[in-house]
Amino acid sequence: MVLRSPEEIQEIKRRLLEHYPQAKTELRYRNLYELLVAVMLSAQCTDKRVNQITPALFEKYPTIEDLAKADVEDVKELIKSCSFFNNKAKNLVAMAKMVVEKYGGKIPEDEKELVKLPGVGQKTAHVVLIEYFGKNLMAVDTHVFRVAHRLRLSDAKTPQKTEEDLVKAFKTDLAAVHQAMVLFGRYICTAKNPKCEECFLYDLCDWEGKKKLDAKSE
Repeated sequence: MVLRSPEEIQEIKRRLLEHYPQAKTELRYRNLYELLVAVMLSAQCTDKRVNQITPALFEKYPTIEDLAKADVEDVKELIKSCSFFNNKAKNLVAMAKMVVEKYGGKIPEDEKELVKLPGVGQKTAHVVLIEYFGKNLMAVDTHVFRVAHRLRLSDAKTPQKTEEDLVKAFKTDLAAVHQAMVLFGRYICTAKNPKCEECFLYDLCDWEGKKKLDAKSE
């Protein structure tokens, strides 16, 4: 696959930022602790579902110190409608304990330290750093992965390699581009039945399904 030219990349970036100038996560949170927990829960789970789960969770465990003392079974019960809730409950409590014991109750703001926490991989760390601190980073979830490939910004087989391609392509404003790509993928460039008629990047799209749509309209 031939990837996009620098001029095309800049045009894609321009349109994304123009259409989503103030893009933010749709996860609801009030502080860094709540954001980290919400992002951990959101792995392979919708933001909408996470937002239904977290109010009761944060009411019972309002601080990371409270979560560190939690019974894993109680946490499981509170998040049981979330995918992989068994593992997530264990990781949430283990994460909180490590933050309290190793970092004095302060969630690390450095990627190298963040990924040491149980249940926190590179994508989770990047999403937290992008959203809370506006760091110039890229994170690749299912939406970003799909959009990147349909727009021929990457032909990589893994999220990690796709992230490398996007960082190399866009270079700057990565946090804003990430947020925009998530919303674009969630609401317009959806996995099934994408809203091609609403798409402001239609002319730059190489999705196989689009070719079928174009053929029908001829």
